[in-house]
Amino acid sequence: MRDLQAEVNAALEDGAPALFRALSPLGRRAYFPPDIPAQGAQARGKALNGTIGQITDGRGSAVPLPQLAAALSGLSAEDRNQALLYSPIEGMPEVRKLWREWQRRHRSEDSGDSVPSSLPLVTAGLTHSLSILADLFGGEGKALAIPKPFWGNYRQTFAARTGAVVRTAPAYVDGRYNVHAIAEALDGLPDGEPAVALLNLPSNPGGYSLTAGERTEMIASLRGIAERRPFVVICDDAYAGLVFEPEIPRTSLFWDLIGLHPNLVPVKVDGATKEFSYFGGRIGFITFAAEPGSPVALALESKMKMLLRSVIGSPSASSQVVLLQALRQEGIEAEVEKVRALLETRYHALKAALAATDPRRLTVLPFNSGCFALVELPESLGLTSEQVRRHLLDHHDTGLISIEPRYLRIAHCSVDAAALPELVRRLEIGVTELAAAPVTP
Repeated sequence: MRDLQAEVNAALEDGAPALFRALSPLGRRAYFPPDIPAQGAQARGKALNGTIGQITDGRGSAVPLPQLAAALSGLSAEDRNQALLYSPIEGMPEVRKLWREWQRRHRSEDSGDSVPSSLPLVTAGLTHSLSILADLFGGEGKALAIPKPFWGNYRQTFAARTGAVVRTAPAYVDGRYNVHAIAEALDGLPDGEPAVALLNLPSNPGGYSLTAGERTEMIASLRGIAERRPFVVICDDAYAGLVFEPEIPRTSLFWDLIGLHPNLVPVKVDGATKEFSYFGGRIGFITFAAEPGSPVALALESKMKMLLRSVIGSPSASSQVVLLQALRQEGIEAEVEKVRALLETRYHALKAALAATDPRRLTVLPFNSGCFALVELPESLGLTSEQVRRHLLDHHDTGLISIEPRYLRIAHCSVDAAALPELVRRLEIGVTELAAAPVTP
């Protein structure tokens, strides 16, 4: 019997040694075994195929209930059939190919801007992508660096599930984004010990993307970390492209990190959720800096397919087919731009409203992209963000997100531009009311 686990690990140890050293114990154990899905894939297209446990007409086509067939009647017969049957574990080949082209649409091979990127693996949404990477690179005691404040589900995905230790440093210092936050978070970690970093730009909750100068500083800082340890940098590109100031670069930091240092392992997480405004589809992707079909790409795909199949089986075929309808259209980039332009209008409305607030009541942190803005309550007020959130719910018919101890997140993506000044007015009034209220003994 071949030792497939050893073969997969050997391919990584030889072709991507830093990545191999950064794997968790589960990541080293993981490989895609030659059982039902693998054997079924080998039999695909055979005249008689008795491998996969899905109900067909005996000739490879689905046998749907009439109600389901009617719901999918707008699709071609081929797409309807794909939507009703199992997807391959790694995702549909056409979805993976077209999403890779979408990711690389502004990268010109002819201009020398040729960098390797694997065929993206399809997942059940971006959170699922992160959970797979937590399994692959997390684990008990593994250092995970994140600028703070951050999206709370990072803690659940990496720390609660795998035992990783979250290390933080302030994302904002003196009213500016802190490009050295990751390095500061890892300060004191012994040299040679692997670490993982999560970079979410445009960010949640901050709604911030790096300027060109900050980007250069950030890249140098990350390179410095890689000089001392195997270092996995996960670029959470959930809000890719949603940038609203002309001087701010729109492309993912992932592309700049490829080949930066032998110890630095960039990984790209993205999806159709925000980029295609397809929130209910739950389609995410994981992409590595490896050529499609290379030994490293195939070894990583083997590991990720095992981790994917052991949790959800395979990603939703119907959601992938719906996404395909958009990816195949020549004008899709213009349609995506329309959504970005809608959000830009809301961004400017919120920016103007927040600029008029009293800094003694609200500290507005820099924002320029994504779906959010972050405000901080001055410490001198003696208020917590949770107090303000509750007060707005109870007395001002307004909902915001509290991030303890003193941050409030505004999701301008879900509020009409004309209503944003009123939202900010209610927020400022609520803070003023609480600040003036007598302290309860």
